[in-house]
Amino acid sequence: MTVKKIVFALGATLALVTAANAADLPRRQPVPVYPAEQAQIGKMPIGKSPVGKAPIGKAPGPVAARY
Repeated sequence: MTVKKIVFALGATLALVTAANAADLPRRQPVPVYPAEQAQIGKMPIGKSPVGKAPIGKAPGPVAARY
């Protein structure tokens, strides 16, 4: 009975290792399809949004008590 358990355990382990190895094999990716027209250069609004323009690290203004 113990030999049968060992054989089943080894078979299951071999199947798991084989499936994991097959999942890691490289596959050819499809060729990307690009639009026929040329991409516009220089039209992106880079730097126009307020993201990253906050005065981080600078001293805040004077704090006044409100009561």
